[in-house]
Amino acid sequence: MYTAWGRTRNVKRRRTIALAVATAAVAVTGLVGCGALDKAMDCVKTADAIATSVDKLTQAVGDASNDPTKIEEALNSIDTELGNLKNTTDNADLSKAVEDLNKGVDTVRQAVKNGDTTPDIKPVTDAAAEIGKVCTPG
Repeated sequence: MYTAWGRTRNVKRRRTIALAVATAAVAVTGLVGCGALDKAMDCVKTADAIATSVDKLTQAVGDASNDPTKIEEALNSIDTELGNLKNTTDNADLSKAVEDLNKGVDTVRQAVKNGDTTPDIKPVTDAAAEIGKVCTPG
């Protein structure tokens, strides 16, 4: 047998459940949106760090006669940033640019090991520019 009190309790319970479900839905939507925004921001930050590392590589190649170890340091820095970037995306264009940059870094590293003090870094700079384009919002 239903009483007025029992009916009121059921209505309140349904409203509470509905409110909880709606709140959870909004929270999940917000989290997904924030997650995408966080990834985009990570991409931009990492692209900026890669650009800085590529600038250092360019300077290191120019100064290779003074300190050839700077080239290896710059390549290691790029490798570190690529590792960070690889974990922040599932974007096909970005993955391709990261792969190209990895190949360029490997080519430069091999050239330096073979004694080339002025290796061609154009594949590195081109791939880094592509990462910058892919990661730039807009």
